[in-house]
Amino acid sequence: MRDFREEYRYWLESDVVDEATKEELRAIEGNEAEIEGRFKAMLTFGTAGLRGIMGAGLGLMNVYTVRYATQGFANLIIKEGGQIGGNSPEGSGVAIAHDCRNNARLFAEEAAAVLAANGIKSYIFDALRPTPELSYAVRECGAIAGINITASHNPKEYNGYKAYWADGAQLGPEHADVVSAEIDKVDIFKDVKRMDYQEALDKGLVEVLGEDMDEKYLEQVMATSITDKYIKEVGKDLKIVYSPFHGAGYKLVPEILKRQGYGAIITVDEQMVVDGNFTTLKSPNPENTEGFELAVEYAKKNDADFVIGTDPDSDRCGAVVRTGEGYKVLTGNQIACLMLDYIIRMRKELGIMPAKPFACKSIVSTVMANRICEANGVEMVEVLTGFKFIGEKIKEMDEGGDYNFIFGFEESIGFLGGTYCRDKDAVFAAMMLAEIACYYKAQGMSMYDALVGMYERYGYFIENTESKVFEGFDSAERREAVMAHIRENAPSEVGLPVTGIKDYLKGVEGFTKSNVLFYELSDGCAVAIRPSGTEPKIKTYVMSCGSSEAEAEARRKAIRTSVDELLDA
Repeated sequence: MRDFREEYRYWLESDVVDEATKEELRAIEGNEAEIEGRFKAMLTFGTAGLRGIMGAGLGLMNVYTVRYATQGFANLIIKEGGQIGGNSPEGSGVAIAHDCRNNARLFAEEAAAVLAANGIKSYIFDALRPTPELSYAVRECGAIAGINITASHNPKEYNGYKAYWADGAQLGPEHADVVSAEIDKVDIFKDVKRMDYQEALDKGLVEVLGEDMDEKYLEQVMATSITDKYIKEVGKDLKIVYSPFHGAGYKLVPEILKRQGYGAIITVDEQMVVDGNFTTLKSPNPENTEGFELAVEYAKKNDADFVIGTDPDSDRCGAVVRTGEGYKVLTGNQIACLMLDYIIRMRKELGIMPAKPFACKSIVSTVMANRICEANGVEMVEVLTGFKFIGEKIKEMDEGGDYNFIFGFEESIGFLGGTYCRDKDAVFAAMMLAEIACYYKAQGMSMYDALVGMYERYGYFIENTESKVFEGFDSAERREAVMAHIRENAPSEVGLPVTGIKDYLKGVEGFTKSNVLFYELSDGCAVAIRPSGTEPKIKTYVMSCGSSEAEAEARRKAIRTSVDELLDA
């Protein structure tokens, strides 16, 4: 086991490392803190794969860490290749996609080159594609696994490596642990196999996927549409502003809206350009209001009904709706409740609600969805944060049981309405939002009007998600120390009296262990606290409700103040 100084010298002296990387490393010679930060440890490979800032070093995203991770993944595939998708890993293969990130195509091809040298075939998309299409392609190709090069909605400095298994969902903890252990066994340069990418293509160990897969995927997404009745009535008049945030939704989101029959799809031209630097954006995250600044300008100029924004890898979808006073960014919880209510309402009205329907959400998502399901005889299933857990429930309850999945979501603007893939899908979400907008427009209502009406029926729910960021090379240790302190000093009040505590790290029945603290509060309110799996931060989720908006907001403020005090103690 080399220490960080030895690892730094090892990279500088390796014949494998290219000269540009060595130049970057020579520039930090003598900077002990910088060297330690880059070489203290390999990026952690977990259920979310890898994610980190791009640059030279063991703890950053670069071609060498991508190859390293892929060798570990290949070892897992070879071990289990005979059990899934055929008698050999060559017969099953790995689907590979990427988004608009800088170096994304390079990293995707490097992953394919390592798999090829291990005798494993790849199915690689010819250009950037939405993450959900990768999830779909894994099963459509009969692949044993998938790789997606993306850092989702992180800033431009980041890239990432998401690993999927044969069911189309991201790797579960057991498989992720195997990959991590395999990475630890091999040397980053001596033991990583690699074939020239062009040679892999010539030998048939890489197959390129293109528009044929797009067509199959779009067909599956369009099949989740509930009805075109209201699209036919008002779809030509509905004005939709769309931005892909410079990313992978640029092609298929406008295409599916056009095919559905919408006549006024107004794209934010500056952001239709594929750009890993996100030049026109303050934030490439459609959860954040600032990401929509340019799109809202387009909306005002065109008197648009609403705005859709998809994140760089097009698995998350945000929305801005018109109100009587202008335009308002909806939260993921609000979008989800609009979708869930519409899907249930229309399925019932049309007589197409399946037997034993169920919806699924993460434990940190709004309780309003539970109320909607309770009022309509739909089972609500809760899972840990991470869409892979929703994918597991689809496999268990829909494919493996007698329940029928109708909708799944996470508060972080992730939604899915069908079983064709096992990840959140912004292409589906954009299509469904437009369909819902038509439904209400035909009744002389906006989506905001509909949301207010739902609050009047189900109660007022206000949720708030914030993060405490830990900076510096010891950020992980300080973050864990804060979690340990809260765990060891359990509060009796968090704005409101604590009525119950669920510590998912100690174990909660029906859930795998996870570093999450969940406080049930009086009056139906709640708080969840968990460290992010991909960033140096602790995320806190305040869930407040009341009989009026004022009451719900007053409770939210009290809870938030108390949560912030907990984190700073």
